[in-house]
Amino acid sequence: MQDVYIGRQPIYGRNLDVYAYELLFRGGLVDFADFAEGDRATSQVILNAFTEIGLDRVVGERLAFLNLTRGFIIGEYPLPIPHEKVVLEVLEDVRPEPVVLAGLRDLKSRGYTIALDDFVLTNDTEGLLEVADIVKVDCLDLGADEIKKQVEPLRRFPVKLLAEKIETQEQFNVCRDIGFDYFQGFFLSRPNVIHDRGLGANRVNLLRLLAELQDPASTFDRVHDLVSQDVALSYKLLRHINTAAYGLRRRIESVRETLVYLGLDTVRNLACLFLLASVDDKPHDLLMTSMLRGKMCALLAAGVDEVEMHRAFTVGLFSALDALMDCPMTLVLEKLPLAEDIRNALLDRKGGLGEVLATTLAYERGDWESVSCSGLSRGQIKAAFLGAVEWVEVIDRELFHLAA
Repeated sequence: MQDVYIGRQPIYGRNLDVYAYELLFRGGLVDFADFAEGDRATSQVILNAFTEIGLDRVVGERLAFLNLTRGFIIGEYPLPIPHEKVVLEVLEDVRPEPVVLAGLRDLKSRGYTIALDDFVLTNDTEGLLEVADIVKVDCLDLGADEIKKQVEPLRRFPVKLLAEKIETQEQFNVCRDIGFDYFQGFFLSRPNVIHDRGLGANRVNLLRLLAELQDPASTFDRVHDLVSQDVALSYKLLRHINTAAYGLRRRIESVRETLVYLGLDTVRNLACLFLLASVDDKPHDLLMTSMLRGKMCALLAAGVDEVEMHRAFTVGLFSALDALMDCPMTLVLEKLPLAEDIRNALLDRKGGLGEVLATTLAYERGDWESVSCSGLSRGQIKAAFLGAVEWVEVIDRELFHLAA
């Protein structure tokens, strides 16, 4: 199989629950003699990746938005994907010719959900709305009035509206007020900074506890005391170590035993994770993003000389602190004194830790040209992403949903 990068970008509902993931791909050197167009070759790489990797491994129980080229729409190539798992996204450069409309009607009759990407209503494109279920509107750099102007004529059709390329919380609020059903973009992982507002007392206390846990001078006994004093934290840590993932023959009953078994650095990072989960006025997926970054950074570090996995996990986990705290990272780090290499990685992407974080963030955004990490192969980087996805699914299911 042609080796590929495969990523995902969340699509949110109105309450910021994850509705689906759009799948992002980048193939290797495309050299398919059987295809006349590069986008067809890319589509074949995508389908091969599904066969090799498995869709559930990438999106879990959620839907997958999959870009569809003309060849698949008109039936030139098979579409061996169950209709219950995907939303087929028609790219904006696919012209609504009669054969294309017929192909979309056939796909819809077979149970597939159809979305239109970067859609702009014209006399030429109106026919696509007869078969569409979801319409994506590119909201980048558009004001509220311009967005309303695009949306108003679409309300005549029985379609759901998806606002894409939402970069800020303010843009999200505007689009939600206009009446969009779904939202896509990087607004969730950016701070909603309100000028002249400092950190609240609860968040300052949280950062102090995080700082103590991450202090290299904190001893085994000090970390034990910090964790033991927080009943909820102790419960989650014990619940974690007693999950099936560890395969223990007997149940661990104390924080001290957990520290001995997992090690000081692992417990520090898990405790920080569970503390961040206590920030209850943020969407759950922001915590999932922090977890995914932390685990992917750690897995990348496993293949990089002189970068410790537990420190890489810390960098990834803390990379969304600005969004969690609604403060610029510089201000957050003033309250959270960390080792210089971790601080440099978070602020300036410097050093080995900065490199694994930069690679993780580039992969998250599908910025494939910037995905490079100390000579790691494409397959190793992809494996780190998939391993992180699987780990996050397990932690979310066993610790956050069931323990709620």
